[in-house]
Amino acid sequence: MAIPLPTPAAMVGLTRSALDQALGSAASFAAVPARAFAVLDGVEALLARINGVVDRIETTLDRTNQVVAKADAVADRAAVTVGTAAEAAGTAAELLAAYEPALRRAAPMAERFVEQLSHEEITAAIHLVDELPKLKEHLTADILPILATLDRVGPDLHDLLDVTRDLKLAVAGIPGLGMLRRRGEKLVDDPAL
Repeated sequence: MAIPLPTPAAMVGLTRSALDQALGSAASFAAVPARAFAVLDGVEALLARINGVVDRIETTLDRTNQVVAKADAVADRAAVTVGTAAEAAGTAAELLAAYEPALRRAAPMAERFVEQLSHEEITAAIHLVDELPKLKEHLTADILPILATLDRVGPDLHDLLDVTRDLKLAVAGIPGLGMLRRRGEKLVDDPAL
């Protein structure tokens, strides 16, 4: 069997076709690195954006951690305050339970007392309280020492009264004393004399 040989025109066509294909492939292969570089540039840009987003997320996390730390500190202080308030409420409940009967009995008296107070009386009471340090000083320095001697004043006073009676009797016995007394009374009644 004989193998048909292509004609020179067919050979030129085949060669051209092969060359076109080779040029197309070469152009395609030449375009691959440019496209690859373009893809790499896109990937690098995407990585830069992702790094920026990650940085912002880390900054936000740092801020959030600070807020959470502050919130924890506030919560700790609030827990201490709540504990203190609970203790105070317990103490107040105990005191109210202990003093409730007396307070209920005293409430009407206190209401009457408050109703009876005037502004002037309150002002006077305030002034009196302001004077208490002076009053204490005078009491301790002047009055209490005198009060300590009152047990001796009674007999001395009786002796003084006895002497006064004796003196009155002695003076009453002086001749002309009645006339002097009347004259003294006239002078007291009529100051123009």
